[in-house]
Amino acid sequence: MNADAHLSLEALNHSDLKKAMACFATGIAIVTTRYRDADFGMTCNSFNTVSLEPAMVLWSVQKTSSSHEAFVRSDGYTVSILGADQEDIAHRFARGAPAERFDGLPVKRLANGRTVIEGSVAWFDCALETAVAAGDHDVLIGRVLDFASNDGHPLGYVHGKFIDMEG
Repeated sequence: MNADAHLSLEALNHSDLKKAMACFATGIAIVTTRYRDADFGMTCNSFNTVSLEPAMVLWSVQKTSSSHEAFVRSDGYTVSILGADQEDIAHRFARGAPAERFDGLPVKRLANGRTVIEGSVAWFDCALETAVAAGDHDVLIGRVLDFASNDGHPLGYVHGKFIDMEG
Protein backbone atom coordinates (compact mmCIF):
# COMPACT_ATOMS: atom_id res chain seq x y z
CA MET A 1 0.00 0.00 0.00
CA ASN A 2 1.24 3.46 -0.87
CA ALA A 3 2.29 5.45 2.21
CA ASP A 4 0.58 8.53 0.77
CA ALA A 5 -2.76 6.70 0.96
CA HIS A 6 -2.69 7.02 4.76
CA LEU A 7 -3.46 10.75 4.67
CA SER A 8 -6.62 11.59 6.57
CA LEU A 9 -9.32 13.43 4.65
CA GLU A 10 -8.99 16.38 7.04
CA ALA A 11 -5.30 16.71 6.15
CA LEU A 12 -5.87 16.89 2.40
CA ASN A 13 -4.56 20.09 0.90
CA HIS A 14 -7.16 21.09 -1.69
CA SER A 15 -4.60 22.92 -3.81
CA ASP A 16 -2.36 19.85 -3.99
CA LEU A 17 -5.36 17.60 -4.66
CA LYS A 18 -6.48 19.78 -7.60
CA LYS A 19 -2.91 19.77 -8.94
CA ALA A 20 -2.80 15.97 -8.82
CA MET A 21 -6.24 15.66 -10.46
CA ALA A 22 -5.10 18.03 -13.24
CA CYS A 23 -2.71 15.29 -14.41
CA PHE A 24 -5.69 13.45 -15.90
CA ALA A 25 -6.55 14.82 -19.35
CA THR A 26 -10.28 15.29 -19.96
CA GLY A 27 -12.49 16.39 -22.78
CA ILE A 28 -14.47 19.61 -22.55
CA ALA A 29 -18.22 19.76 -23.04
CA ILE A 30 -21.06 22.20 -22.64
CA VAL A 31 -24.06 20.70 -20.87
CA THR A 32 -27.38 22.41 -21.50
CA THR A 33 -30.96 22.03 -20.37
CA ARG A 34 -34.28 23.79 -20.71
CA TYR A 35 -36.07 24.55 -17.43
CA ARG A 36 -39.05 26.86 -16.80
CA ASP A 37 -38.82 28.23 -20.36
CA ALA A 38 -35.17 29.26 -19.97
CA ASP A 39 -31.90 27.84 -21.30
CA PHE A 40 -29.19 26.82 -18.84
CA GLY A 41 -25.67 25.74 -19.71
CA MET A 42 -22.27 25.18 -18.16
CA THR A 43 -18.79 23.97 -19.05
CA CYS A 44 -18.12 20.41 -17.97
CA ASN A 45 -15.11 18.10 -17.89
CA SER A 46 -16.71 15.36 -15.78
CA PHE A 47 -18.62 13.73 -18.66
CA ASN A 48 -18.25 9.95 -19.02
CA THR A 49 -19.87 6.84 -20.45
CA VAL A 50 -21.80 4.64 -18.02
CA SER A 51 -23.25 1.93 -20.24
CA LEU A 52 -23.70 1.00 -23.89
CA GLU A 53 -26.79 -1.19 -23.31
CA PRO A 54 -28.76 0.76 -22.51
CA ALA A 55 -26.81 3.80 -23.70
CA MET A 56 -26.15 5.92 -20.60
CA VAL A 57 -23.78 8.73 -19.70
CA LEU A 58 -23.01 10.82 -16.63
CA TRP A 59 -21.62 14.15 -15.52
CA SER A 60 -21.50 15.98 -12.21
CA VAL A 61 -22.83 19.39 -11.16
CA GLN A 62 -21.72 21.27 -8.05
CA LYS A 63 -24.54 21.63 -5.55
CA THR A 64 -23.81 25.35 -5.09
CA SER A 65 -23.97 26.07 -8.85
CA SER A 66 -26.56 28.67 -9.87
CA SER A 67 -27.76 26.14 -12.49
CA HIS A 68 -27.98 23.16 -10.12
CA GLU A 69 -31.77 23.29 -9.68
CA ALA A 70 -32.36 23.52 -13.43
CA PHE A 71 -30.28 20.43 -14.14
CA VAL A 72 -31.61 18.21 -11.35
CA ARG A 73 -35.28 19.21 -11.83
CA SER A 74 -35.47 19.23 -15.62
CA ASP A 75 -36.30 16.07 -17.51
CA GLY A 76 -32.94 15.84 -19.26
CA TYR A 77 -29.84 17.48 -20.64
CA THR A 78 -27.74 17.73 -23.78
CA VAL A 79 -23.95 17.33 -23.83
CA SER A 80 -22.05 19.07 -26.66
CA ILE A 81 -18.42 17.90 -26.92
CA LEU A 82 -16.46 20.99 -27.93
CA GLY A 83 -14.07 21.06 -30.86
CA ALA A 84 -10.44 22.15 -30.52
CA ASP A 85 -11.37 25.55 -32.01
CA GLN A 86 -14.10 26.26 -29.42
CA GLU A 87 -12.03 27.27 -26.38
CA ASP A 88 -13.83 30.63 -26.27
CA ILE A 89 -17.14 28.82 -25.74
CA ALA A 90 -15.64 26.81 -22.85
CA HIS A 91 -14.63 30.10 -21.19
CA ARG A 92 -18.01 31.72 -21.90
CA PHE A 93 -19.94 28.92 -20.17
CA ALA A 94 -17.47 28.65 -17.27
CA ARG A 95 -17.25 32.31 -16.34
CA GLY A 96 -19.88 34.28 -18.20
CA ALA A 97 -23.14 35.46 -16.71
CA PRO A 98 -25.61 32.55 -16.95
CA ALA A 99 -28.24 34.68 -18.69
CA GLU A 100 -25.74 35.79 -21.37
CA ARG A 101 -24.05 32.47 -22.19
CA PHE A 102 -26.27 31.76 -25.20
CA ASP A 103 -26.32 35.34 -26.59
CA GLY A 104 -25.34 35.28 -30.25
CA LEU A 105 -24.14 31.68 -30.03
CA PRO A 106 -25.14 29.43 -32.93
CA VAL A 107 -27.18 26.56 -31.50
CA LYS A 108 -29.50 23.91 -32.84
CA ARG A 109 -32.73 23.60 -30.85
CA LEU A 110 -33.98 20.03 -30.56
CA ALA A 111 -37.67 19.12 -30.60
CA ASN A 112 -37.62 18.77 -26.79
CA GLY A 113 -36.36 22.38 -26.44
CA ARG A 114 -32.81 21.59 -25.39
CA THR A 115 -29.90 23.01 -27.38
CA VAL A 116 -26.82 21.62 -29.11
CA ILE A 117 -23.80 23.89 -29.58
CA GLU A 118 -23.16 24.25 -33.33
CA GLY A 119 -19.67 23.15 -34.39
CA SER A 120 -19.29 20.66 -31.55
CA VAL A 121 -17.57 17.39 -32.55
CA ALA A 122 -20.29 15.26 -30.93
CA TRP A 123 -23.48 15.68 -28.94
CA PHE A 124 -25.73 13.50 -26.80
CA ASP A 125 -29.31 14.32 -25.85
CA CYS A 126 -30.28 12.53 -22.64
CA ALA A 127 -33.30 11.86 -20.45
CA LEU A 128 -32.37 12.31 -16.79
CA GLU A 129 -32.57 8.88 -15.15
CA THR A 130 -31.28 9.73 -11.69
CA ALA A 131 -29.23 12.19 -9.66
CA VAL A 132 -26.87 10.68 -7.10
CA ALA A 133 -25.56 12.81 -4.23
CA ALA A 134 -21.76 12.61 -4.07
CA GLY A 135 -20.06 15.02 -1.68
CA ASP A 136 -20.38 18.61 -2.89
CA HIS A 137 -21.71 17.47 -6.30
CA ASP A 138 -24.64 15.54 -7.72
CA VAL A 139 -23.86 12.95 -10.40
CA LEU A 140 -26.49 13.11 -13.14
CA ILE A 141 -27.01 9.86 -15.01
CA GLY A 142 -28.85 10.13 -18.30
CA ARG A 143 -30.19 7.72 -20.91
CA VAL A 144 -29.04 8.70 -24.40
CA LEU A 145 -32.04 9.51 -26.62
CA ASP A 146 -30.16 10.85 -29.65
CA PHE A 147 -26.59 11.70 -30.67
CA ALA A 148 -24.33 12.65 -33.55
CA SER A 149 -20.61 13.09 -34.19
CA ASN A 150 -18.15 14.24 -36.85
CA ASP A 151 -14.43 13.89 -37.58
CA GLY A 152 -13.30 17.10 -35.83
CA HIS A 153 -10.65 17.23 -33.11
CA PRO A 154 -12.05 17.55 -29.58
CA LEU A 155 -10.96 20.21 -27.11
CA GLY A 156 -9.14 18.82 -24.08
CA TYR A 157 -7.92 20.05 -20.71
CA VAL A 158 -4.84 18.98 -18.75
CA HIS A 159 -2.55 20.72 -16.23
CA GLY A 160 -4.88 23.74 -16.23
CA LYS A 161 -4.55 24.30 -19.99
CA PHE A 162 -6.73 23.66 -23.02
CA ILE A 163 -5.28 21.31 -25.65
CA ASP A 164 -6.19 19.98 -29.10
CA MET A 165 -6.89 16.27 -28.55
CA GLU A 166 -5.81 15.24 -32.05
CA GLY A 167 -6.87 11.71 -32.80
